[in-house]
Amino acid sequence: MKKYDYLVVGSGIIGMTIAYELVNKKSNISIAIIDKESDVAKHASGRNSGVLHAGFYYSADSLKAKLTVNGNKLMKQFCKDNDIFINETKKIVVVKDAEELEGIYELQKRAEVNGVETFIINEDEVEKIDPNIKTYKKALYSPTTASIDPIEVCFKLKDILKDNGVDFFFNTTFKNCDLKYNYLINSAGAYADKIAKQFGLAQNYTMLPFKGIYLKYLENKTDIKTNIYPVPNLSNPFLGVHYTITVEGSIKIGPTAIPAFWRENYKGFDNFNLSEMLEILYYGAKLFILNSFNFRSLALSEIKNYNNKIFIQKAKVMVKNIGNNFKPLPAGIRAQLLNTKTNELIQDFVIEHTKDSTHILNAVSPAFTCSFAFAKYVIDEIDKNKGK
Repeated sequence: MKKYDYLVVGSGIIGMTIAYELVNKKSNISIAIIDKESDVAKHASGRNSGVLHAGFYYSADSLKAKLTVNGNKLMKQFCKDNDIFINETKKIVVVKDAEELEGIYELQKRAEVNGVETFIINEDEVEKIDPNIKTYKKALYSPTTASIDPIEVCFKLKDILKDNGVDFFFNTTFKNCDLKYNYLINSAGAYADKIAKQFGLAQNYTMLPFKGIYLKYLENKTDIKTNIYPVPNLSNPFLGVHYTITVEGSIKIGPTAIPAFWRENYKGFDNFNLSEMLEILYYGAKLFILNSFNFRSLALSEIKNYNNKIFIQKAKVMVKNIGNNFKPLPAGIRAQLLNTKTNELIQDFVIEHTKDSTHILNAVSPAFTCSFAFAKYVIDEIDKNKGK
């Protein structure tokens, strides 16, 4: 049986960009990618908003800050090189009241430190960009935010990797994989912690899933012209319900960040897993009681978003006029790492190594934006840690 230099677990955007970077950086190597699903991008990589974030939300000492700006540029370049349409939607972060004004100035400070182009603009300037936006005195304008089709990107990557000799094995779990390899790269998303534990890693971590529900606006596409976001609560990992202009110009609101009950809890009882549910309920209850990162208020607020009227109303406060005609889109699951020792939701990327394996434990938003830059970082980390 052929022995591969690298075995990559997971054919999402992270696994495939790491393989892409390996192919470009190292000559004459063999790579296999396995996935338990029937094709690429079946989970978070194919169920995200498609927004290319600019990188102004994150504190300068985070990996997110270091990788988002360059990741945005690299993803745009990949799309241009491969004739994938980029909708240069831009973004406006709106202010609800005087108390939130401080929030956009904090975001601009982070933008300056991170090397991101942003502008504080007044209500008249906001109106010129999109007359339907409602803000209190000021707003933050991001000209480099854009939208792409994440599924198109993933399938293009798969084609490029295949053309470069990478072998894909679908319907193949890590547990049932009998491929031989020299080095393992675990990018299994919501199950990365489970695989890492088999290597003696991720000892103080577990995954908590959050359900992201989107609603598509079915009335006039020109009612909103740009992405509109609220000022986020920077003490939790989520950005709040917002308007996104998709790659084809449709308007959608979302995502929610509703605590999910098992790792692939997309719809009803599909993929139901009792042991996962019991584990998640235990850690979720512990987090709720101890109120880590304001989790209790976040959870209570987000659970209300199961009611579409409440969900839509949260979006309506950011605009002057919008209709009520929305339809649900397929939900996504955000796999959020929990430190079980400190009882904190981890807000940055987390990677752990053995001498012959690397495990990406927390590839949270904006992982899709960061992916090409993150892949370069991971390969550098592998080269530093290999054999240690």
